Amino acid sequence: MSNRSTPSDAIVLSHGVYRQTYGKVAHGLVRGSDRFKVLVVVDPEAAGEDAGELLDGRWRGIPVVSTIEDALAVAPTRPEYCVVGVATHGGRFTPELRQLMLEAVEAGLAVVNGLHDFAADDPDIAAEAARRGVELIDLRRPKPKSELHFWSGEILSVNAPRIAVLGMDCAIGKRTTTRLLVEALSEAGLRAEMIYTGQTGWMQGARYGFVLDAVVNDYVSGELEHAIVTCDREAQPEVMLIEGQSSLRNPSGPCGAELLVSAAARGVILQHAPARVHFEGYEELGLEIPSVEEEIRLISLYGSRTLAVALHADGIGPAELEAHQQRLRAQLGLPVVRPLDEGVGELVPVVREFINEEGS
Repeated sequence: MSNRSTPSDAIVLSHGVYRQTYGKVAHGLVRGSDRFKVLVVVDPEAAGEDAGELLDGRWRGIPVVSTIEDALAVAPTRPEYCVVGVATHGGRFTPELRQLMLEAVEAGLAVVNGLHDFAADDPDIAAEAARRGVELIDLRRPKPKSELHFWSGEILSVNAPRIAVLGMDCAIGKRTTTRLLVEALSEAGLRAEMIYTGQTGWMQGARYGFVLDAVVNDYVSGELEHAIVTCDREAQPEVMLIEGQSSLRNPSGPCGAELLVSAAARGVILQHAPARVHFEGYEELGLEIPSVEEEIRLISLYGSRTLAVALHADGIGPAELEAHQQRLRAQLGLPVVRPLDEGVGELVPVVREFINEEGS
């Protein structure tokens, strides 16, 4: 599937998890995509709701229904794609999800899948797709090694400064903050580009990047460098915002160092969920998330500086989140924003100043 100037009509599967963190792919697409126009969300646990109102209180005219048959019946136009909008544990197909993908193909829809299990490797789904003549797009299928890149140092010639949006943990809003800030910077007249590093970033239409966890580790730094160099040459942005993955210290995916070292991101926006004590999925092991202050010190040891903190409302109400915001502002002496509640406009002058400093 190539980039299109007009988004393609799609339905999104979030079977049973739209109200949960595991529905974060669907959440991103409902909030906005330049690649897909979401017509309907399929989730029997949330059927009858508007997907936008359920997500953040904003009506978006995207109904949630129980089945694919219902989705096709209520969609205002015939969708071309069915997008898998869930992030299952380990990226595996559940029996229910596999059955839904098969039903989508039987209905003549192309399937876009960002999980580690591949739709094209499932005999039944692949055979039905061949019969129907529809595409199966597995975003985490690795490229041939002949198409991958090693880190070369070419990034040292890149002009545009880079800001990494890093998280204290995974599933904490990094991609959403990145996208919102790129939009805000563009509206303010700055040439800003997002470097996506996950499948949802591609689904939302970001032009430059790669799916980090579909790449053999030896090539991650090189693919990151290649995406940034390509972006710099083609788009000539004034600043790049790099979407972080997992966190600096989550033991199941300690990502972040590549963005600071290999991508030479000298600025950081740190995503934090004040109510989250343990790394997600490891509560029983007692693995505690470090403090914001400790994380900022670690970032400084890499030679980068934290420009601002963005808050995620996981497990906390609006009033308490705002109280945390005020407390952190006083403690850190940094801008602290609530992206989904108040936007990220406060960060625009922060980024302008960073650009000026990096260029001087």
